[in-house]
Amino acid sequence: MGLIHQIDFTLTPPHGRATKADARLIPNGQPKPIVIFVHGFKGFKEWGYFNVLANYFAEKNFAFIKLNLSHNGSTLKEDDVLDLEAFGRNNFSIELDDVKALLDLLHSDKSPVPEVEIDVQKISLIGHSRGGGLTILASAEDSRIKATATWAAVSHLGRWSEEVLTKWQKEGVNYVANTRTKQQMPLYYQLAEDYFANKARFDVLAAAKQMPQPLLIIHGNKDETVPVQMAFELKEVKPAAALEIIEEANHTFGGTHPFTASTLPEQAKLAADKTIQFFQKFK
Repeated sequence: MGLIHQIDFTLTPPHGRATKADARLIPNGQPKPIVIFVHGFKGFKEWGYFNVLANYFAEKNFAFIKLNLSHNGSTLKEDDVLDLEAFGRNNFSIELDDVKALLDLLHSDKSPVPEVEIDVQKISLIGHSRGGGLTILASAEDSRIKATATWAAVSHLGRWSEEVLTKWQKEGVNYVANTRTKQQMPLYYQLAEDYFANKARFDVLAAAKQMPQPLLIIHGNKDETVPVQMAFELKEVKPAAALEIIEEANHTFGGTHPFTASTLPEQAKLAADKTIQFFQKFK
């Protein structure tokens, strides 16, 4: 087996805020199916075991691409969530634009990944947590996506109480705690405005029902952040979806940040293996 090659590149979506992405693959001159990984809320592409995960897929002859969503709080110099102003200006429209911009770039003559190494007709998505909801929305809108897998995905996006919304609108900002970094992270009210202005577009369950792509839903039965019930809600609206409940798995499938091991946590490996088996059906 050849050595894994990493290609770092910059993605500039139409809104203009550039962000970082990377591809990992074993260069052999053969076109490989592409897997795009989308992180969740407060996540970033270098979190925890995501690099180990990228290598794991590359070893199975995929081209694995992960990106920092442009307003996740990372910068072109730092991967971690440090730019709180950018974080506060994020919204779901921006995130969908980011995913589309990556798809557009891969299909263009400016693709950073050599054409001989990738098959742009075979693009699959993996989304974790809120990124799982995002990949479902993207799949419903973009036929260039051929298969989708969600890990601990949300089935609803606008999960705010009336009390929170009222205070948020009045003050213009709502702060959420990052328990890992101890930051108080701002969310400006434009996030809610964007959601309510595009509520039908951001309906994850409706998108799951409408999306033509095959869907794999993976969730841990000990998820402390996104209730496992959300996996069953997705399965209910898309009965053809494959559903895998991983016993004892938490929201990150055993991962923490920082992550120093060279192999995946047991539950993350199980999720990866089930995802690889699913995607290989469409290679």
